[in-house]
Amino acid sequence: MGHSPSRQNACAGAGDPLPSRFARFRRRLRLHRRHSGGGDDSASAKAIAAGEFAGIARIRIVKADMRFKDKFFACLSLGDRTYRTETSDNTQRPVWDSEKKVIVETNGPHIARISVFETNRFSKSTLVGYCEVDLFEMLTKDLDEHSEDLPLLDPSSPNTTVGSITISCYIEDPVETEQSFARRVLAIVDYNEDGTLSLSEFSDLMKAFGNKLAVAKIEELFRQADTNGDGIVDINELASLLADQQEKEPLISNCPVCGEDLGKYDKINDMIHMTLCFDEGTGNQIMTGGFLTDKQASYGWMFKLSEWAHFSTYDVGLHSGSAASHILVFDRRTKRIVEEVIDGKIVLSMRALYQSKVGLTLINTGVKDILKNLSEKQGKKMNSPDSAKDIPKFLELFKDQINMDEVKDPIESFKTFNEFFIRGLKPGARPIAYGDQDGIATCAADSRLMAFSSVDESTRLWIKGRKFSIEGLLGTSAHSNALSNGSLVIFRLAPQDYHRFHVPVSGTVEKFVEIPGCLYTVNPIAVNSKYCNVFTENKRVVSIISTSEFGKVAFVAIGATMVGSITFLKNEGDYVQKGDEFGYFSFGGSTVICVFEKDAIQFDADLVANSERSLETLVSVGMTLGVSKRNSGPQVPELE
Repeated sequence: MGHSPSRQNACAGAGDPLPSRFARFRRRLRLHRRHSGGGDDSASAKAIAAGEFAGIARIRIVKADMRFKDKFFACLSLGDRTYRTETSDNTQRPVWDSEKKVIVETNGPHIARISVFETNRFSKSTLVGYCEVDLFEMLTKDLDEHSEDLPLLDPSSPNTTVGSITISCYIEDPVETEQSFARRVLAIVDYNEDGTLSLSEFSDLMKAFGNKLAVAKIEELFRQADTNGDGIVDINELASLLADQQEKEPLISNCPVCGEDLGKYDKINDMIHMTLCFDEGTGNQIMTGGFLTDKQASYGWMFKLSEWAHFSTYDVGLHSGSAASHILVFDRRTKRIVEEVIDGKIVLSMRALYQSKVGLTLINTGVKDILKNLSEKQGKKMNSPDSAKDIPKFLELFKDQINMDEVKDPIESFKTFNEFFIRGLKPGARPIAYGDQDGIATCAADSRLMAFSSVDESTRLWIKGRKFSIEGLLGTSAHSNALSNGSLVIFRLAPQDYHRFHVPVSGTVEKFVEIPGCLYTVNPIAVNSKYCNVFTENKRVVSIISTSEFGKVAFVAIGATMVGSITFLKNEGDYVQKGDEFGYFSFGGSTVICVFEKDAIQFDADLVANSERSLETLVSVGMTLGVSKRNSGPQVPELE
């Protein structure tokens, strides 16, 4: 609860005047805030609509039981925020007993991921296991606090466990949050800890709230609160006063902890802000915040030094793809920010080549041919039996991003690397959303997606090439006026992805047009560069699909550096059903772009919102993409 007056006196010098009760109160709150892990939640939290607020969750990571001894730490990720515990001793059974409070929104992220790392203080620590907790399920359990032992899953094989972890979770709903807010306030200002406020304690509280009008009416407000006339204000009386005044004339103008002005949004946001600021905790270690992903939280001191020296940046948005050292994307399934794995040396070389005039000069003086020859040689190498030995190393590099449990064939059945690269999946691994409704388009590939209503939007927010246009993308043979001002969606596949692409709409394949070209990388470092035109200069195959719900849809498969070939499995004149397998890319990263006629499709709101932030969305084949604007059928339910 803070220090009592007697302890304050013991710490002060004999001749020092005692600080006032109000000064002690503010000091207590500052200490409280300092120990709560940086305070990145309340001060910077976005406004939450009252109907969206589901509650505040207190998640405590207690301990784990691992298969081997090491120094471990754990991370908690929810949405675009990640928190981490301290590092344990060298043990097989680490104990952290660390907690964090997070906001739960009705339509916001609700799958909390807990990751356990073995420590490497110099560079990157290694992810050894993870589990996921559905906070909505916790809300349905009528328990004061729910404690559970959960299996830690192997990142490369989620059907395999590597240990167990004990967590506890308590979620207070909006009603409980409102009731407990007054309890938190009273507990901190209650100097003699008798569960009530005297007039002097009540006076200190009003002053801390920063409302001059309330300070001028302290005695009047005290009498108003003291409904039974016993000369003190208890918890229920304080709660009633705060609730009553909040509706009429709010008493609280400033947060007494961080000093931020309140009233910018509404009552519920003020209460959430102060609830997190006033967090009195349970005496456990508070997790450290300020991270976007668990990988960022896992980096050692060398990475932190490079950030401090401005050699690296770690952020979302346009510059994260061009100038930053890490590529961050939004995982649509879990609604959290994740980091794309890419070798640092490759990042530096791509920046040098694609983000400078010197690199442009090199591209124009022979690098195009070098990239093409290199890709052809690499394609042949990956088709050789000797390449199969690279499969285990590839799986180790991307062990938390490739789920071998959903792959159709066993790993030993792949005789070359390319056979593994174009691997098929088990039936049902990628369910197609609303498969019986042709008016709903679905995602064409496991990829990182950007969706734009027009070319102007795409060039403003993402594509920075000097000459990008729909006509340049499709070529004269496939281009039509109907597609000129259309909407477009970009599916960027990384090497670790499932590399078969699927049909996003139902219709008839009218034609295929092959367009020769370069093999630039499709990494955002190049796409965001003003010095090259990746999508209109790369080798690509354009397919035109005629549909009844969306009109003409152009499906463009674009090759990239290290892509051996683009293979289609359908022929001209074939009728294709939404979700059908359409083709595949051989080794390398690659991209699919779908162009819809103007006003033919309404992309899903979450995809558009992320694209407006220049933030790619990680999607899987079969997820919803958008609905036909020409469809007068039933309304599409929300993604949830």
